[in-house]
Formats: sequence, C-alpha cells, structure tokens
Amino acid sequence: MHGQPGEPPVSVAAFPPKKAGPEATMMTDDVGRGIVVLVQRAADLAKAVATEPWIFAHRLSSELKAAEERAREFEAQANHFRDRASRVEEWLVRIHKELEQTFFENKNRGARVERR
Repeated sequence: MHGQPGEPPVSVAAFPPKKAGPEATMMTDDVGRGIVVLVQRAADLAKAVATEPWIFAHRLSSELKAAEERAREFEAQANHFRDRASRVEEWLVRIHKELEQTFFENKNRGARVERR
C-alpha cells in the first residue's frame, strides 16, 4: 500500500499546497463543503443500510400476523364444518333407526300375524 519510503500511503488523498489569499479560502471552503456532502451521503447510506433489516423484520411480522389470523379463520371454519358433520351424522343415525323401526319391525309384526 505504500510507495517509496517517506511517501504517504496510496489511500491518502494528496491536496495541493496551501495558498495564501482569498483563493485559498475559497478552495478550503469548497473542500470543506465537499467533505460535508460526503459525510452526509455516508450517513444517509448507513441509515438506509441500518433501516433495511428493521423494514424487513416489520414486513415479516405483519405477514406473520396475517398468517396467524388466516389460521384462526381456517380453524373456525374447520370447527363449523366438524359441527355440521356431527349434526349430519346424528340425523343419519336417527333416520336409520326410523327406517328400521318403520319397515323392519312392521315386516316382523306382519310375519308374526301371518303365523297365527
């Protein structure tokens, strides 16, 4: 990274020698403003980079809450259909009993009557 001994590292920016007078002051002001702009850009970039994980985490959190809500809705629907299936099963058992009593017991009674 270093050139010849006594030379500044390559990563160090070389500035022209200071000049006396108003021109030197303007140049210093321009360099100062440039540095401030670069620092502001670096701060904005750092802020954006630091904010991205929070935005991502917030989005994932929102998606998780929505998925949990859908899961609760599906569970409620599943309970509703379980209840309906249970009622249907009860009706089928009742209808089966009614059919057995109506047709098969009458048939057995008729057979008993004929035997006498």
